[in-house]
Amino acid sequence: MADEKNLFDIEIICPDRVFHTGRAYMVEFNTTEGEIGVYKNHVPITTVLSPGVVTITDGNDQKTVAAVHSGFASVLQDKVTLLAEIAEWPDEIDVQRAEAAKQRAEKRLSEHAEDLDVLRAEVALKKALVRLDIKK
Repeated sequence: MADEKNLFDIEIICPDRVFHTGRAYMVEFNTTEGEIGVYKNHVPITTVLSPGVVTITDGNDQKTVAAVHSGFASVLQDKVTLLAEIAEWPDEIDVQRAEAAKQRAEKRLSEHAEDLDVLRAEVALKKALVRLDIKK
């Protein structure tokens, strides 16, 4: 169990709701530069989120996971705020819909159409993979 003095505040905020607020011992999430793990007193940074799994470890070493799709992260010494385009708990994810989105994105990328927005298809694929991964 983590000492209370090692906990920090965490918020995950989406355009349509405050997704999560609480206290954490550590939080892990994906940025455009790679995965990051944050403890209390981390050097302050602002970074861009990329689609991925957020893992929140509380003071009792219990882990909570969520899917987060794009946005920004603000890390202060005693608070982490994720401003996410979309955030989803595992029980909010429709596996059939995510599998269909994965197949559509893979098909688009494999066809190499001239008018294909490759970045958009890659992001759609990544979001679908994150959703499927978090349901495991």
